[in-house]
Amino acid sequence: MKNLVTRRSFLNHTLRSGLALAGAGWLAPSVARAVEPIQRAGQPRLHLSLAAYSFRQFFTHADPARRITLENFVDFCADQGCVGTELTSYYFPEGFGRDYLVQLKRHAFLRGVAISGSAVGNNFALPEGPKRDEQIAHVKRWIEHCAVLGAPHIRVFAGSAQGLEVATAKRLCIAALEECCDYAGRHGIFLGLENHGGIVAEPQDLLEIVRAVKSPWLGINLDTGNFHTEDPYADLARCAPYAVNVQIKVELQRRGQKAREVSDLPRLVKLLRDANYQGYVALEYEANEDPWKAVPEWLEKMKAAFAA
Repeated sequence: MKNLVTRRSFLNHTLRSGLALAGAGWLAPSVARAVEPIQRAGQPRLHLSLAAYSFRQFFTHADPARRITLENFVDFCADQGCVGTELTSYYFPEGFGRDYLVQLKRHAFLRGVAISGSAVGNNFALPEGPKRDEQIAHVKRWIEHCAVLGAPHIRVFAGSAQGLEVATAKRLCIAALEECCDYAGRHGIFLGLENHGGIVAEPQDLLEIVRAVKSPWLGINLDTGNFHTEDPYADLARCAPYAVNVQIKVELQRRGQKAREVSDLPRLVKLLRDANYQGYVALEYEANEDPWKAVPEWLEKMKAAFAA
């Protein structure tokens, strides 16, 4: 009788969860619907990851003895107790092929670390033509790469208007996102549009673009250091319900202030929990202190904040 009750409870919970997700449009990828806040069943779950960009100067260091590879970085993530490792596209070896991706995936698996995602540099706010086509093709190539790696998420940029009318730049960005999301969805990969200046420097502009895209495979890559507004925490909270990946910066800078302030980590964790975020939270270290010293310290702070 106890097992029957357990099965019934499980089935009822699954049905409620499925209806909630279906209502948000996440169970019908063939139906083009505008992006809505993500409705997640259950409780918040924050998985610690680390972005390779945190060690950007060492992937290309002039001294070969100090230079690191992505394999070295994966090892570092494993040794620090990270659940995930975010492999920024900029640091893959030149001319790599599918065999390299497979070996990197194998290496991460054997170290017990999930490849939480990747990140590309792109500009979707370009006029129609070859340059814009190249940007779209670049993102599609990385969708293919991430499908081999087993990485579920790619961080993308909106770009800067660069002389275009802002409304035109937004329209072009939305169209490019829809095309790339359609391609990403076929590979089971989310694209996260980052709040990264340009036409998404303000939260209302970011939300306008994200809400306009008709795809269940788009969300926000929420970077906690990239809103230079009067109240970055409030603006992050507005965007958190759309987050599919989070990048923690250890500093932020408010509008009109020259000095940076140390990020309030418990406050950031709370706003993610309030949004019922469930997924990876990657430290992306950009401060001035030596990352070999600072990154382990901040990872420990993040672990403590997640556990509090």
